[in-house]
Amino acid sequence: MNTDRDETRGLDAQWHATLGKFTGGLSPAALATAYVDWGLHLMGSPDKQSQLFKQALTTKTAQDVKSDPRFADPAWDRFPFKVYAQGFLATQNWWGTATTNINGVDPKHAQMVNFAARQWLDMMSPSNFAATNPQVQMRTQAEGGQNLMRGARYWIEDFNRLLTKQPRKSLRFSVGQELATTPGDVVLRNDLIELIRYHPTTAKVHPEPVLIVPAWIMKYYILDLTAQQSLVAYLRDQGFEVFIMSWKNPEEDDANLSMQDYVDLGVRAAIAKIKELGHTHLHAAGYCLGGTLLAIVAAAMARDRDDSLASVSLLASQVDFSEPGELGLFINESQVTFLEDMMATRGYLKADQMAGAFQLLRSNDLIWSRVIRHYLLGERTPDNPLLAWNADTTRMPARMHSQYLRRLFLGNDLAKGRFRVDGTAIALSDIRAKVYCVATEADHVSPWRSVFRLSLLTDTDVTFVLTNGGHNGGILSEPGHAGRHFRCGHKDEGDAHITATDWLDGHHPQDGSWWPHWAQWLKKRSGPVQILRSTHLDALDAAPGRYVFG
Repeated sequence: MNTDRDETRGLDAQWHATLGKFTGGLSPAALATAYVDWGLHLMGSPDKQSQLFKQALTTKTAQDVKSDPRFADPAWDRFPFKVYAQGFLATQNWWGTATTNINGVDPKHAQMVNFAARQWLDMMSPSNFAATNPQVQMRTQAEGGQNLMRGARYWIEDFNRLLTKQPRKSLRFSVGQELATTPGDVVLRNDLIELIRYHPTTAKVHPEPVLIVPAWIMKYYILDLTAQQSLVAYLRDQGFEVFIMSWKNPEEDDANLSMQDYVDLGVRAAIAKIKELGHTHLHAAGYCLGGTLLAIVAAAMARDRDDSLASVSLLASQVDFSEPGELGLFINESQVTFLEDMMATRGYLKADQMAGAFQLLRSNDLIWSRVIRHYLLGERTPDNPLLAWNADTTRMPARMHSQYLRRLFLGNDLAKGRFRVDGTAIALSDIRAKVYCVATEADHVSPWRSVFRLSLLTDTDVTFVLTNGGHNGGILSEPGHAGRHFRCGHKDEGDAHITATDWLDGHHPQDGSWWPHWAQWLKKRSGPVQILRSTHLDALDAAPGRYVFG
């Protein structure tokens, strides 16, 4: 954390921690500052005011309601519902004009105000109210109001869960039973990770194993979700010995864990154990923030002339945070200080304290569509593995999370060659291992254009893959998954840089999962398969281990 302020927090920390419970971890001061900037410049712009006045007088009937998924159902074509939808879309367009292209407003402030305006408008959409939603009215008439009765019961259940801080738990899916079932052993446990080695299923394996580094803000089994949706099982069946790290869920005693600790006790400890088992080289893959951490370690290894990495694969991972997408609107000095004060009271940040930002990024999908389905139509979202995993939340230690936000998000130190490991700066341009980089088209956490900037910052061969889907769904893209496609391009060391837009225009999608393509890429950079040596392993526990239950 910002240790210069630790002694002066006092009541600030307690007040911000209390306030954060009602704001979802968002800083009110950050938004207020943006509104003042926008409001003063709007007041001083007669041209903009005139434009808004003229737009307000234009007819609303020109709005095409079919352009918005909320009004795509044919029932919205009827009077008066079409008028409701057209009026809403006209209001939405007016506010879009009012919050953009105002001379003098700080661009980030303008984006924050525009974002906030869209959230308020999404809340007031006619699709969110029974009286103005034709689909809800038709369902209510067909069921004699039973849908609303069920919806009221669901609302009471969810409200009680909110008060008691007990999220909805899956009744059908549990870890070790239906989830995270790939057989394996815990071969290392320290104060931060468990290292799981999965049992090979092929008589021969490649000499280079695969180490997977998941993000510390999620449980690792997103990559070993079910028997059908398991990236680790797929790699295992392709003839690779697979290891994965399972992060400990931090407690108050872990408040002082730092980014350096996550490097040393995390990735470095896992690599050291794999070498201890007799491997000299390995493939390393990181997902989300795990990929960011892996890139840090890979750069440090390159600086130290350690060539143990046969390849580096980054899945939906950012290394340059200059264009983080709308998530960046929630990361500024005010917001980080607010979060530091919240963390100071417990020593860690709970997942629900950051939930506000992530849900607002896709409010129509994560909030309002849920309101309509659960409380108006009376339909519960069916229990599924991904929903069960999503409810299995984690925490972030205060010091490490503060360093992550300040050094990576605010300072962008990794991209600028200022991030320090072992007290010495590292540079991504030092990495010589071949890189396989995957981004997803609809990623709201790691926007693909931001992920693409890796190719600008490295001086090695980079294979870039863009798959359809979101941050989780695009990575969970097992062969046979209907509707999947991906684009693929390669940049050799020394090739000229191209922009993300030019890359997209120059690479056409191909049907299917990207998993087989990645497996073949790994095989080409691996030694010939050989009979699995009979290494004696002292298993500490069977997979999925202990930390996953924390």
